[in-house]
Amino acid sequence: MTNVPAFESFWVRVEAEPERLALVESDGRAWSAGALAARCHQLVHGLRARGLRHGDAVAVLLPNGEPLVATLLAVMQAGWHWVPINTSLTASEVAWILADSGARAFVADERYAEVAAAAAGEAGLPGSLRFEELLAGQPTHRPGDRLAGQFMQYTSGTTGRPKAVQRATPALDPDQMAALLAPNLARYDITPGGEHVHLVTSPMYHLAPLSFGYFSLHFGHPVVLMDHFDPESALRLIERHRVTTTHMVPTQLHRLMLLPEATRRRYDVSSLRHVMHAAAPCPIELKRRLIEWWGPVVYEYYGASEGGGTLVRAAEWLEKPGTVGRPWPGAGVRVLDDEGKDLPPGAVGTVYLKLMMEFAYKGDPEKTRASRRGEWFTVGDMGWLDADGYLFLSDRKIDMIISGGVNVYPAEIEAALLAHPEVGDAAVFGIPSEEWGEEVKAVVEPAPGVLASDALRERLLAHCRARLAGYKCPRSLDFTSALPRDANGKLYKRKLRDPYWVGRERKV
Repeated sequence: MTNVPAFESFWVRVEAEPERLALVESDGRAWSAGALAARCHQLVHGLRARGLRHGDAVAVLLPNGEPLVATLLAVMQAGWHWVPINTSLTASEVAWILADSGARAFVADERYAEVAAAAAGEAGLPGSLRFEELLAGQPTHRPGDRLAGQFMQYTSGTTGRPKAVQRATPALDPDQMAALLAPNLARYDITPGGEHVHLVTSPMYHLAPLSFGYFSLHFGHPVVLMDHFDPESALRLIERHRVTTTHMVPTQLHRLMLLPEATRRRYDVSSLRHVMHAAAPCPIELKRRLIEWWGPVVYEYYGASEGGGTLVRAAEWLEKPGTVGRPWPGAGVRVLDDEGKDLPPGAVGTVYLKLMMEFAYKGDPEKTRASRRGEWFTVGDMGWLDADGYLFLSDRKIDMIISGGVNVYPAEIEAALLAHPEVGDAAVFGIPSEEWGEEVKAVVEPAPGVLASDALRERLLAHCRARLAGYKCPRSLDFTSALPRDANGKLYKRKLRDPYWVGRERKV
């Protein structure tokens, strides 16, 4: 039987290995575990001196960097709620989150100083302190009265204000809580210690990149941060730091594959052992090419800020292309019709996941109630199970197109478009049609170096007609220089779709 290294939290490990490398920032600055822990402890002491108590919320408007990681570690050992804020939001949007979360502390980077000051003023928070001023003079030893913190993630949502996925802070020691979270990496066959190095490629205001980076720290793995994603820079960092684990989204994987083959071959990525991806459908052809390049190191999972989920390893996926896997240990998945009845294999319905930890949408009991069926919840995704219990996603219910009474799933059309070498990104959605109710509309971002033209439009439409049934093919196709995606790859399709529906009722 293989001996699995024992798990120890970051705070325990640092006592024995203070000089161990813990963090590398995007500018190359390296932090030892001891130096990072000292800053984390100082922050706890500094915020407590300013009145923060167990259960309070700490909001952060920070890029990927040491201040974000130190603040995260502080929150998670002081019994506070971690409230990450998307750095692209406006001052009024930030102010709403500050007020709604009841944040008692707000940590922001200088590059967002103008937005942060306006938001804090609107939310009624007191004046700010520089990060270094907050730490200055505070002791570097581990604080007493430690209690595990908790995440309070604001979901991006599809309409209206974002809602917080709120959970109570557990009555646990932080080291105990970290041990309970360890399976979040172990399920991807990752073990503590060893020669692992983790690369964070996306902003850590998103829960997935934040979690994988945070758990890696507790596994004793050095964490390398990217401030923004660039495909060739990612390959360069993988080679330089001998990265073994990383988390990416399909948009990033697609951009890696768009690099010229000579560029991709220039970098040694043989150190990769565990590449996790999620957040959006991954086209089958893209994933096949990725596995051919990197080998069977790709793990896909399906879940949400609210909980999860399913998992599939590369070998399983190659046997069932397109699946997002089966439930991981302790999880569960069901596909239900509109009356809440289980559907047979192959039938498309609403995907429900088993609650693994109680949560509520803060301030929105109706949304909490509508997302539940007993101990199961949904985020509105549509999909189907095969006879072996593997889940396949169709699309989000709100994105489904009903054309002539037939359900059309945009993700399938987007995947077809993304398989064309002249397409850098694609979005498909329904627009009003007098004849069909809705018709299929595509918006394409050409690949780097490709010019938008009528000839390109005709090539792409012909490409779709050769791959898709006629009713699925776009009736029109427009070009854009950049689709409205956030830095984690999430597509804000409503920004493209909603203008077509002004003054009309869209039924889904």
